[in-house]
Amino acid sequence: MQAAAARARRVLASPAASGLPGILWVSSLGSASGAEGALLLHLHGVPSPASSPHHARGFSSYFAPQSLGNFKLPAMASQWLSEKSVHYQMTTSHFSTEASGVEAADHPTEAVEEMYQKMLKSVEAETMPPNAWLWSMISSCSNKEDIKLLFQILQKLRVFRLSNLRINANFNDHLCMKVTEACARVGTLDYGLKALWKHNVYGITPTIGSAHYLLQHAKTLNDTKLMENIMQVLRRNSLPLQPGTADIVFGICYNADRWDLLSKHADRFVKAGVKLHRTAFDIWMEFAAKVGDSQSIWNINSLRGKSVKHYTLATGFACAKGSLLDRKPENAAAMIKLLYKHLPDQKKPFVKDELEKLIAEWPAEVIKRQKKDDRKAMEEALVKDIPTMIDCLTKSGLDIPVDLEKLTPQVQAA
Repeated sequence: MQAAAARARRVLASPAASGLPGILWVSSLGSASGAEGALLLHLHGVPSPASSPHHARGFSSYFAPQSLGNFKLPAMASQWLSEKSVHYQMTTSHFSTEASGVEAADHPTEAVEEMYQKMLKSVEAETMPPNAWLWSMISSCSNKEDIKLLFQILQKLRVFRLSNLRINANFNDHLCMKVTEACARVGTLDYGLKALWKHNVYGITPTIGSAHYLLQHAKTLNDTKLMENIMQVLRRNSLPLQPGTADIVFGICYNADRWDLLSKHADRFVKAGVKLHRTAFDIWMEFAAKVGDSQSIWNINSLRGKSVKHYTLATGFACAKGSLLDRKPENAAAMIKLLYKHLPDQKKPFVKDELEKLIAEWPAEVIKRQKKDDRKAMEEALVKDIPTMIDCLTKSGLDIPVDLEKLTPQVQAA
């Protein structure tokens, strides 16, 4: 017994034990014999069972073993540990992070945890916490655990507003936008998507502005899968599509080189009656020309003419490329001349840049996207028709010097 007590005291007297008695006590108790465990309980201030009528049974019969992880702890010790663990939680968490090298992302940051506790105490005291606390918490979120606490407190505030203040309305749109921004900033997009739910327990009002922020995040990441998830959530929660939504979605599809996705979502926007911006038409028609789909170019241009009066460089040259794909170089030249005529003076110099890209870059790009059996025929057609188009431009009075020598090698390399 004396030897066991000595071993127990040595454990508790170690330098690490002074800051972390909870951790050391658990491990010591788990490895100690019955007598040693009893002494450790006594040294840690666990009440002695001497006053119990069952004292005569001894320690082995008094304590009913219960499992805690991989340890066999007595029931009384388990209860005492659960009561004491609150006092050591912050200390042990800090120790495990520094000692074992676990990233801080596994735990809430100190600022967010502190603000969460302050708001929680305020709600428990039936007092609405100041708005500044919530704003501070949102701006301080820097990992997923922070976002989890944010959504927990939002749910508690929602219940408090409803039950105590009789406020049925959700939080304002600006706050909801900031919550979405925090989710995107931290990278917890699963929570960000929850902010778009029409029916949620957090008091968050889904807005198309929040959806746009998440879509912009998907565009930054070039993540078409995330974009698809966001669009699916929008559809399920009946959020109205906007022209700005199409601008972002089309941009993501173009950057990811996904003509199939762009065509799919474009059809959805058109059926929803969304009035597309020039930006969307620019991307859509340029992509159609890039993949060599002349029929789509004409269909999109017909739709564009109903809402956008003038051509842009992108849409004008897309039509010129469509004419070349249809083996009509004269029409392509006429389109470029018409575009040049109606462009503002400050944009006319860019016609030469686009014309040079049409010669040096576009043929190789469009040829490689065709079926192997069709590539040779398209190459021969473009090699013949593009110089014809340039000649027609010159004869019509629009003499733009270009280097046609860049045409043949580029196309043959494809």
